[in-house]
Amino acid sequence: MAFKQMLIFAAASLAVIAFLPAFAVATEHIVGDESGWVLNFDYAKWAETKQFVVGDTIVFKYSSSHNVMEVGGPDFLACNKAATTNALKPVEDRITLDKAGRRWFFCSVGQHCKDGMKLKITVLETAAPAPALPPSSPAGSVRANFGQAAAAVTALAVAVLVL
Repeated sequence: MAFKQMLIFAAASLAVIAFLPAFAVATEHIVGDESGWVLNFDYAKWAETKQFVVGDTIVFKYSSSHNVMEVGGPDFLACNKAATTNALKPVEDRITLDKAGRRWFFCSVGQHCKDGMKLKITVLETAAPAPALPPSSPAGSVRANFGQAAAAVTALAVAVLVL
C-alpha cells in the first residue's frame, strides 16, 4: 500500500512539473523598450515581436511633451483626438491588460499620432504554447526520447493505479 501511495505521489509530482509553464507569471512590457514612448519609433514592428496576455502590464514611459490616449479602432485609424476622453497621465502609465481583445493607444499632442506615435495590440486570453525545438545533437535526441518515454511510463503507472 505504501508503494502505491509513493507511486501516486511521484506521478502527481511529475504531472505538476509538466504543467508548470501554464502558470507563468505575467509579463511587464515597456512600450518601445529602452526608447520608450517617443516620436520616430516603429510601434507596429515593436508590437509584432511581443505576445500580450491577460494579466500582463504595458508601461508607457515618456517626457512631459507627450501623452497616452486609449481610443477605439476607428478613432485610432483616423487619429481622432476628439475621441480621446481616456487621457492617461503622468509620464509613466501602467496599464494592466484585464481582458482579451484589441487595444489602441496614441499620443494626441500635435501631429504625433499622424507621425506614427501610435500602438495597436492584441491581448490573448492565454499564452500560445512555445513550439517544440528539434534536438540539435544526438545527445539532445536521446534526452527528447527519454522525456517522451518518462511521460509514457508515468501515464502507464497512473493507469495501472487507477485500475
